[in-house]
Amino acid sequence: MELIERAIAGDAEAGRVIFPRIVEPLADSFEPDMCNVYVGVFACIFGRVLPELAGQNLIERFERVRAPRRFDGRDPARVFVLSRVTLGADVAVTSIVLDAAKKRFPGAEIVFAGPRKNFELFAGDERVRHIEVPYARSGSLQDRLATWPLLREALDHEDALVIDPDSRLTQLGLLPVCAEERYLFYESRAYGADGDDSLGDLTKRWVAETLGVDDACAYIRPPDQRVEHFDVTVSLGVGENQDKRVPDPFEAELLRALAERFGKILVDSGQGGEEARRARAVAETAGATVFSGSFATFAAHIACGGAFVGYDSAGGHVAAATGVPLVSVFAGYLCERTLQRWRPTGPAGAQIVRVDESDTHEIVLARVRQALTNL
Repeated sequence: MELIERAIAGDAEAGRVIFPRIVEPLADSFEPDMCNVYVGVFACIFGRVLPELAGQNLIERFERVRAPRRFDGRDPARVFVLSRVTLGADVAVTSIVLDAAKKRFPGAEIVFAGPRKNFELFAGDERVRHIEVPYARSGSLQDRLATWPLLREALDHEDALVIDPDSRLTQLGLLPVCAEERYLFYESRAYGADGDDSLGDLTKRWVAETLGVDDACAYIRPPDQRVEHFDVTVSLGVGENQDKRVPDPFEAELLRALAERFGKILVDSGQGGEEARRARAVAETAGATVFSGSFATFAAHIACGGAFVGYDSAGGHVAAATGVPLVSVFAGYLCERTLQRWRPTGPAGAQIVRVDESDTHEIVLARVRQALTNL
């Protein structure tokens, strides 16, 4: 409680910490009860931080919009699809919603609302245009909520439909951005709670239920798709979650194992800094090429590559969406349901290498070698 009170009072560090410590564990459990805890706690927090929300009953509104409903209104002139902010989620989830929106509303303008880096994954799609919505992923509570009035102004139009795939821009559906009848909310954390389907499969089920589109698929459409072919692309980035890494010297030994099987190897340098240093170091041990550039361009490399290997990351979801065989090294997951939801699923199949806390790097490497054999 002290941490929350400090965040509400404007303590920037406390505001940054409550998301990875409180919001993400509640969300990543994929349990309806935890969703309800999030709603109860953060509806009160947001009402205290934003006076405009204090008089609105956010909980009652959320209970109404969370129930899936088939859209049967007049076809909109514009359809806004909100970014999930993280790249992997925008491939695994948001792209399916975009594909469904294009098919359900062939005469409408389809608009991706979110960061430019994320939109670049779809910038080559002539049906999708972009409005940039900034979001401070590492910012304070006040910084993150500053997006809300900008978003509401951009989206609240009588001729528009807003589709929200559990976006961080609306703080997982809690912040109202338009009239309820023009808003479709996909509560991905609770939908399909009775099973262990992946988020990709659940999203396909949700768009079939709400939009009547039963053939929507994940996809990417970066503007630059003519890139050099590599036999395998590799991503060792983990963002800010070091629990997803396997301890050294796993990464160097992994690259050497890949060099035994593949010819040309491309290793993404990630977000720069320490991630880039690690990527360069392990690439050198295997004679691999290091990629430095936009994620959209790296995604194009994945799409035209022979295989993909990496930690649980956006790269794995790109490979799944583009039909590239992949091996995903899954470490640091909160619970079994987290792994089942976030595992990449696609037409070429995916080999999932589970990593438990007690596993040594030798054990994990042996599992990866077996997974490569199974590709």
